[in-house]
Amino acid sequence: MVAEARQGLRGGWPTASKLTGWARKLEGRTLAGAALALLVVTAFCSLFIGVSNVTPLDVLRLDNSDHQTRVFIESRVPRLAAILLAGSAMSVAGLVMQTLVRNRFVAPSTAGTVSSASLGLVVATIWFGSASIFLKMSIAVLFAMAGTLLFLALVQRMKHTDIIVVPLVGIMFGGVVQAAATFLAFKYDLLQSLNAWINGDFSGTLRGRYELLYLVGGLTGVTYLFANRFTLVGMGRDFAVNLGVHYERVLYGGLCLVSLVSAVVVVVVGSIPFLGLVVPNVVTMTMGDNVRRVLPATAISGALFVLVCDILSRTIRYPYEVPVGSIVGVGGGVVFIFLVLRSRSFGS
Repeated sequence: MVAEARQGLRGGWPTASKLTGWARKLEGRTLAGAALALLVVTAFCSLFIGVSNVTPLDVLRLDNSDHQTRVFIESRVPRLAAILLAGSAMSVAGLVMQTLVRNRFVAPSTAGTVSSASLGLVVATIWFGSASIFLKMSIAVLFAMAGTLLFLALVQRMKHTDIIVVPLVGIMFGGVVQAAATFLAFKYDLLQSLNAWINGDFSGTLRGRYELLYLVGGLTGVTYLFANRFTLVGMGRDFAVNLGVHYERVLYGGLCLVSLVSAVVVVVVGSIPFLGLVVPNVVTMTMGDNVRRVLPATAISGALFVLVCDILSRTIRYPYEVPVGSIVGVGGGVVFIFLVLRSRSFGS
């Protein structure tokens, strides 16, 4: 920004468009910094919220034989790490999917990706029940990719690509896939397991049960490296090809990243509805559509949103817990309705 200002002063006063761009960057950085500070404070507070009474003094004693210290190390820290990784990764996955499909109401939860991953888990449990978690996760990833590509094929064949019709088709497609998963789960007595996969919950997150989520953290970093290419693909095939971007390779590669992130999160903590839809929309409304610029703020905001919902899930019916997927679903559903009404008012 300083270099641009110096260049502008050498060649004359900065134009109004440059000033607007600088102001928007400054506003975005300010919002991201405020969200990060709020996330740090909220994360610290969440470490000491729960049924077991754990205080900072208990942690400072560093006595591994103490009950409070073991609760902190075995449960509270892994739970916080899982929340931050899952929330940020699913929000970024939603941002990438919305950019690639060029529709603000498309996300893993409204495109059949999450439902397909759940179906893959049911199939893996039925036919490969004794297999490792990595094999089951791989099958879920394959089903998620297949479901996402099938949804993309349906969208490309649609004559009316209204901004609302496309996600409605995705929701109906996801409903069909979820019905198939429910049928198989009912037939093979896996309904309880299926309910755990479709309702996100961090209450069972312990050390040794969440480490797969570090994979989605790495995938989020990979997404940042290819963010500019995703932005170009989101501008259309002709625009991307003219700038030397391999359109199909970037498009399907991005969708594979989204499918992998969705499947891993479903395997470890279950489905978190509307997360990948609401957070990217709110962030891009204030910071623009450049994926590289908005990706860090999207990740921070997604982690903060899930963390706040998790704290609510622990305190609403204390000492019992409400699944965090229910809290996110209610809050995200309200924001989703607002976004739909807002888009309709602008359209009219």
